[in-house]
Amino acid sequence: MDMDFALFRPVADNLNDERNVRARFYDKAVKTDKTTKNGLPIFKNVTYVEIRLKDNSTEVFNQPASAEKIKRFPREYELYQAAKKQTATGTPLEQFAFLSAAELETCRNRGVFTVENLADLSAEKIQSLGLQNEQRLAKLFLQKARENNVIAAFAHKEEEYKATIEKLMEKVKLLTQQLEKQKNRKKGG
Repeated sequence: MDMDFALFRPVADNLNDERNVRARFYDKAVKTDKTTKNGLPIFKNVTYVEIRLKDNSTEVFNQPASAEKIKRFPREYELYQAAKKQTATGTPLEQFAFLSAAELETCRNRGVFTVENLADLSAEKIQSLGLQNEQRLAKLFLQKARENNVIAAFAHKEEEYKATIEKLMEKVKLLTQQLEKQKNRKKGG
């Protein structure tokens, strides 16, 4: 999956001139004026930007991302786009319970956003990014997930067999009743 890092390389190389300002782009569900036929509200995804001043955790500016904000924070926007592309086909690292907040942030800052991507990185890339422990955990997680899929498939097949057996037992019961009726007719007739 080193091709994903080709996407990330320009992001890493593009330095942000605003050293005291931090921006993060993210998707937010926003209620629209529309409703369903049942009267329930309809939501849509809107890209937002969160802007923070370094060393000031109380002042946070959240607003829909405009073209001006995207141009002002191109590295952060490219990171957001790379994350969306990776998570569209994999398990987002946020759902990977084995990573601490620090490990999660380390992965994100190195352009890794999915468990599958983390597990598939080459040994050289893992070494250069310093993600050896995180990759080990990701591989274990995926191995367990595959094992769980085998168990789930077996359980599903078992349910199918049980349903088939139940149907066959019902047929046997009906055939037995029909046979008994025929025997009774022969005795009576």
